[in-house]
Amino acid sequence: MNKDRSDFTQGSILKKLFWFMVPILGALILQAAYGAVDLLVVGRFGSTSGLSAVSTGSQVLNLVTFVVTQLAMGITVLIARYLGEKKPERIAPLLGGGAVVFAIISVGLCIVLVCLAHPISVLMQAPKESLDLTISYVRICGCGIFFIVAYNLLSAIFRGLGDSKSPLLFVLVACVVNIFGDLFLVAGLHMDAAGAALATVFAQAVSVVCAVVMLLKKKLPFKLSKKDFRLNHQCRAFLEIGLPLALQECLTQLSFLALCAFVNRLGLEASSGYGVASKIVNFAMLVPSALMQSMASFVSQNVVAGNQKRAKQSMLTGIGVGLGFGCVVFALVMTKGDVLAACFSSDAAVIQKGFEYLKGFAPETIATAVLFSMIGYFNGNQKTLWVMIQGLVQTLLVRLPLAYYMSIQPDASLTNIGLAAPASTLVGVVLNVGFYMYLNRQQKMNELSGSAVSAKQ
Repeated sequence: MNKDRSDFTQGSILKKLFWFMVPILGALILQAAYGAVDLLVVGRFGSTSGLSAVSTGSQVLNLVTFVVTQLAMGITVLIARYLGEKKPERIAPLLGGGAVVFAIISVGLCIVLVCLAHPISVLMQAPKESLDLTISYVRICGCGIFFIVAYNLLSAIFRGLGDSKSPLLFVLVACVVNIFGDLFLVAGLHMDAAGAALATVFAQAVSVVCAVVMLLKKKLPFKLSKKDFRLNHQCRAFLEIGLPLALQECLTQLSFLALCAFVNRLGLEASSGYGVASKIVNFAMLVPSALMQSMASFVSQNVVAGNQKRAKQSMLTGIGVGLGFGCVVFALVMTKGDVLAACFSSDAAVIQKGFEYLKGFAPETIATAVLFSMIGYFNGNQKTLWVMIQGLVQTLLVRLPLAYYMSIQPDASLTNIGLAAPASTLVGVVLNVGFYMYLNRQQKMNELSGSAVSAKQ
C-alpha cells in the first residue's frame, strides 16, 4: 500500500499529487509557524524594537534555510530517480556523501553568522533602536545553524523516498516546543528577541532528533555503512542539480534582504510593519511552495519511467490547484489584510504599514501558482540550470531595481515597494512558458528523428 502511494507513475494524478503534497504543506505551515509565533509573542509581550529585530534577523535566517532547502533538492531528485530506475544501491553513498557536504556547510555558516552578526545587521540597515537585539538574534541562530541544516537535509531524504508524512510529524513536535519556548523565554522571562531565537534553535534541535530516530526505524530499500560517509562521486551528482537551485535561491533571498534594508530606511514602524507582512506572505506562499517541492519528485519518477506526457499533466494539475488557492488568498489579503496584521501587533501604525505592503504584494499569490509549478516541473526534469537563469533575471533585472526605485521616491510607500514581487514573478512566468514551448519542440524533433532512424533500419 505504501509502495503504491509512493509510485507516481500510475493512478490518478490529482489524487496522488494531493496526498503527497498535503503532508509537505503541513510541514511548511508548521515551519512558517516558527517565525509567526516568534513574531506574535514578541509583538505581544516584547518591544517594538524586539519586533523589528526578529523581522530583520529572520530574513537572514530565511536566506540560509531556503538556500539549504534548494541545495538538498538535488538529493530529493536523485533518490526519486534511483528508485524509478530500480537502483536503490546508489542511494546509500548519495546520503553519506550528502551528510558530509552539509556538515561542512554547517560549520561555515556558523562561523559567518556568529562572527559577522554585527556587520550583517548593519548591512541590513537595522534601525538603531533594534541593532543590538538584531545582532543577538543572528548570533544565537548562527550557533544553532547545524540543526536547521540537518532538518532540511533529512526532510529532503524523506521526500525523495516518497514519504512526505514523516517530516510533518517531527516538525509538529518542534512547533509545539517552539510555542512553549517562546512563551517561557519571552512572555515569562522577558528575554525579547533573544528568547525567540533560543526557542527556535531548541525547537529545531528537537525536530532533528525526531527525524534521525524515525529514519533509523524506517524500512529502507538500501543499507548505510560507515564507508558511505565520505566525499564521493554522488556528491558531484547531487551538487550539479542542487547548486544552480541554491545559487538562484540565494540571490532571490538576497533580494528580499535588500528589500528589507530598503524598508528599514523608512523607520522603525515601517520595519516592524514589513516584518508582520512578511510572516503573512510566508503563509500565503505555502501552497505554491508545497506544489513545487511535490512536483520535483512526481515529475522525476515519470521522466525516468519514460512517461513525459504524465509529467506534463502533473504540472498542469499543479497550476490549476495553485490558481484556485491563489485567488482565494488574493481576495483575503486585499480585503482583510489589516485584520491579519493585527494578529501580530496591537500597534495601529505597525498594522497600517503591514497592510500597505500586503496590498502591493497581493497579485503575487496568483502569479506564483503558475511559476512555482513550472519550476517544480523543470527541477524534476533536471533543468536546474534554466531555473537558476530565470531566477537571476527576475531578481537582478526586475525585483531589486524596481524595489529600490520605489523606496527612494519622496513619497515612498510600502504598497509600491510590494509591487516589485508580482512584477518579477510575471516576468518569470513569461520566461518559463517560452522555455516550456522550446522543450516541447525539442522533444518532438527528437521523436521524429528517432522514428526516421527506425524506419531506415
